[in-house]
Amino acid sequence: MTQELPRRGTKEAAAEPQEAKGRRPKKAAPNEYNAASIQILEGLDPVRRRPGMYIGSTDARGLHHLVWEVVDNSIDEAMAGHASNIEVRVLADGAVRVTDDGRGVPVGRHESGKDALEIVHTKLHAGSKFGGGGYKVSGGLHGVGVSVVNALSEWLRVESARDGGVWSQEYSRGVPTTPVRKLGPQGNRRGTTTSFRADPEVFETLDLSFDTISQRLRESAYLNKGLWIRLIDERADRERSFYFEGGLVSFVRHLNRNKETLSARPIYVERREGATTIEVALQYNDSYAENVFSFANNINTVDGGTHLTGFRAALTRSLNDYARRASILKDSDANLSGDDVREGLTAVISVKMIDPQFEGQTKAKLGNAEIKGPVEAAVAEGIGQYLDENPADGRRVIEKSLTAARAREAARKARDLVIRKGALEGMSLPGKLADCQERDPSKSEVYIVEGDSAGGSAKQGRDRRFQAILPLRGKILNVEKARLDKIVSSENIRPLVIALGAGIGDSLDLAKLRYHRIIIMTDADVDGAHIRTLLLTFFYRHMPQVIENGYLFIAQPPLFRVSTGKVTHYAASETERDEIVKKLAVKNITVQRFKGLGEMNADQLWETTMNPETRTLLRAEVEDAAEADAVFTMLMGERVEPRKDFIKTEARKVQNLDV
Repeated sequence: MTQELPRRGTKEAAAEPQEAKGRRPKKAAPNEYNAASIQILEGLDPVRRRPGMYIGSTDARGLHHLVWEVVDNSIDEAMAGHASNIEVRVLADGAVRVTDDGRGVPVGRHESGKDALEIVHTKLHAGSKFGGGGYKVSGGLHGVGVSVVNALSEWLRVESARDGGVWSQEYSRGVPTTPVRKLGPQGNRRGTTTSFRADPEVFETLDLSFDTISQRLRESAYLNKGLWIRLIDERADRERSFYFEGGLVSFVRHLNRNKETLSARPIYVERREGATTIEVALQYNDSYAENVFSFANNINTVDGGTHLTGFRAALTRSLNDYARRASILKDSDANLSGDDVREGLTAVISVKMIDPQFEGQTKAKLGNAEIKGPVEAAVAEGIGQYLDENPADGRRVIEKSLTAARAREAARKARDLVIRKGALEGMSLPGKLADCQERDPSKSEVYIVEGDSAGGSAKQGRDRRFQAILPLRGKILNVEKARLDKIVSSENIRPLVIALGAGIGDSLDLAKLRYHRIIIMTDADVDGAHIRTLLLTFFYRHMPQVIENGYLFIAQPPLFRVSTGKVTHYAASETERDEIVKKLAVKNITVQRFKGLGEMNADQLWETTMNPETRTLLRAEVEDAAEADAVFTMLMGERVEPRKDFIKTEARKVQNLDV
């Protein structure tokens, strides 16, 4: 983001050479830009001034980022072969303590004159991950991790057991409050213990999520087989331990746990070349979605990169070669495409290497060109060997890919028909769509509502300048159980695709999206929840970019209307309703429960659910892609047993059962 600066006048520009010869610049007046305007932030001041630059945000996501930074240092010790146990403990007051049995943070006088322990915790870009002397393979490459945590913590204490002693130092908001001191002899203890409490002056919330931390630690244990990670939450007396001897194979089995697989065991490939390690595990299932995760030095490269490119190239080539060797594909047949061979694929790719080059501060994409070839060679060899040894599994995979190819061609024709239909009808949109007047997508929103009755109220109550309404007729197709050709020909989904204007699947183009707020508004009953889940499944599987860019929302209509005749309140829950009734404290209260949106008149719907000044919207986000895939598979997939188990487990939590 850039900021336009005030332009200088001619006289001021002419005076610059004299100032440059040694005159002290005058103090900057308000709105004036000169040499005195330049600030130098010392030590960790830049972190406290602009925390979002270092941890992304100061909300719950940024809060958890502090935990990841400290844990990743312990993971680096494990990758280097020096640690085998990590404990993460959330203390009763919300503070966090991370302990490992690695080498411990170095101590002793640094060339700067300060102790190395203090340098690591108080200086940005100070660490042993730059020259290669401390770590050959590391996830934390910027050297800012623990110092940033220190700067953004109300207090932090570190203990390092090494060199015959246990050494400690304490800090407050990044500033040392004690010298580095020896607590006692080392004894049998080794490694680092870091305790900290996030600064309430910086963060919007200090409530750490046990489930969020669990998911991250489970993932780390999968990626580092043989590493024992223990999570303890003293706030609720909860504990979990993670240890996977199978590593990535266990990870893939976990991802496929609610799916029918095409083979009894995943294909596993491992190759070491010098300091570089390549690990890949993959297994096909009977679903229609691709579920592939890539990692570099334990960092989840959500945007892929050269290692993922090498994997995909090897997969496509290996399956085509095998299909022709096994005479499943004839000489006259076209090759299977990459999309064909990735349908129903679950895979995890992990590379560990010296000096990985990531694109962007978020490390979302690996850029090292030299890793593509080794990954491609290792995967091609591993897949080829497995298919030759397991021809029945190979035939099932090729037949699934061939079916995908035929369905993809049918889907292309159906999709082209949708696109042509939307364009040829004079840019006409679905007949039931009540469009808005605004043509700027960033200022426009569309409500996807359930049924004509609710649609009628929404159309009457909306602000037609920027709010569009699209009623749906009944429940849409469950896309978890259908291929794209069936999806784009569905009478309920096709109008939605045309109305949004951005296409679907591979042809999705967000630049053509007509609304940047897509709001799902359904009844607050069982049927409404089902329709909402069906729509979320559709967007997650076939328009994931809409969710990733923050364009998908869920409306929160009230459940109750509490009125005294003169005063009216709305409540979203029974608890809120009871609080309102208690507060009003009169004998002539009328309480109405809204079973559906159609029971509200236009004014009520606007006031409670559609007015930007008073409404509550939930933004749909994906924090853990693996967990999200598992939930959609369990709730919407073919297998009934996992769904029954989920219902039995969660049944006691149901408060408002509408039957």
